[in-house]
Amino acid sequence: MSNFTLTRREFLGTAAIAGGVLMAGRLAEADAAEEPEFPPMPTVKIHKIFIGRTGGYMARPTDEIQKLNDYLAGLEKKLGNVQFLGGEIVPKVKVDEVVGRAADADAILIIYLSAHGGDAPIIDKIVGLDKPTALFFQPFGGHGWMYFREWKKPGSKLLIMSTSDWSRLDEAVALLRVPVWMKQSRIIAIGGPRGTKPACDPAEVKRKLGTDLLIYKNDQILELMKAIDPKAAEAEAKQYWIKKAKKIIEPPREEIVNSSRMYLAIRDLMIREKVQAVTSSHCMGNPRGCLTFSKLCDLGRVGACEGDIDSTITMLMFAYAFGVPGFITDPVVDVAKDALIHFHCTSATQMRGAGSKRLPFTIRDQTDTKGGVALEVRYPIGQDVTCAKLINLDAMLCSTGKIIGTSTDPNACRTQFTTKVKNAQSMLMNWGGGVLNSKEHGTMTMLHRAVFFGDHSKGVEQLANLMGFKVIEEGA
Repeated sequence: MSNFTLTRREFLGTAAIAGGVLMAGRLAEADAAEEPEFPPMPTVKIHKIFIGRTGGYMARPTDEIQKLNDYLAGLEKKLGNVQFLGGEIVPKVKVDEVVGRAADADAILIIYLSAHGGDAPIIDKIVGLDKPTALFFQPFGGHGWMYFREWKKPGSKLLIMSTSDWSRLDEAVALLRVPVWMKQSRIIAIGGPRGTKPACDPAEVKRKLGTDLLIYKNDQILELMKAIDPKAAEAEAKQYWIKKAKKIIEPPREEIVNSSRMYLAIRDLMIREKVQAVTSSHCMGNPRGCLTFSKLCDLGRVGACEGDIDSTITMLMFAYAFGVPGFITDPVVDVAKDALIHFHCTSATQMRGAGSKRLPFTIRDQTDTKGGVALEVRYPIGQDVTCAKLINLDAMLCSTGKIIGTSTDPNACRTQFTTKVKNAQSMLMNWGGGVLNSKEHGTMTMLHRAVFFGDHSKGVEQLANLMGFKVIEEGA
């Protein structure tokens, strides 16, 4: 994978957005003063456990526990959606006693003061709680790091750090929230989900992720739209879209208003049903969903087109982990430029996360249907991006790139941008990374990926450790 380019401060900033402003559904701009807030995600309770001794040879300084507690208290305030519990020191407190206390927590943070090979049984008992767990080890704290590979057993939800940089705790704590929040999340698939077989099975999604997958008929959405006050739809269209667009080309005003009516109906449904993400297999028909999904992604929720449940789940994970929305893409390869060209008709305008400055956009129709309302969003040149998709609920395809150009080709969907990649020829010949193929998967599932601002490759690898999926670098 490419190197992780976010600074520690930048990571914490996006992480805080992911759990605070982002998931509360607030906007920094006064674009939607009357926008009701989505219910925030619950506070994640993390039980902290110190292992070893302080003072003396190959042990941390005697005052380090207090310093670490102060650091975590500050992190608790910054994130606003985590609560640290416990703080016992093993072996001063017996590990069985600590395990009993930690059983009710959502996640666990283990901090080593000193370590040696005899600590393996302690780790086994803590990891045996089957909770997302982060292990923080610093140099000059013993030689226990030699055993980390043995402690990281198949199926364990364990993220291991060996570093002198305390800000790595910021990343670990931010990521510990993701598997917890996925278990508390609900996704609506209008017209049913489309994608890999496990991801389309509500029972399997519940078993693997703990997430509820709800199926709604398109007729139900049409009925909800009828109940929306026309004046509210008119105001929404004018305030959030028409006044902010650089230009409106094809769609008549009434089409934009009708798209805004759909947004209001789905937004109210999501708030009422406590839903974090929605996708629709009817989004290119009636009603078309581009504006709805675009604004949901602006607000830190997930709106995904074409019923693509694999991309929907991926986008929800990234929203929780990194505080950024995803752009579902129909990519093509340009080997001459060693590049991928991404395009689609649904894009957030706050691609750096909820509350960020909106990107310039033009209101268009959909290229392929020549109807509805879509967005032509201008992406910034030089922006690092991550392209990803969770396949079969157990493998994350991932690659990174940099935006080197934008375009308005009439043969492609409205939002278009080109990214320089590591090896376009390899990506061309190995698309799908061995986990997607035409015998099992349809065109949409084979083709779609989700693109996110920022290089999150290292964060994805850490998240994989916590959630038990493998990472496949696409086009390596």
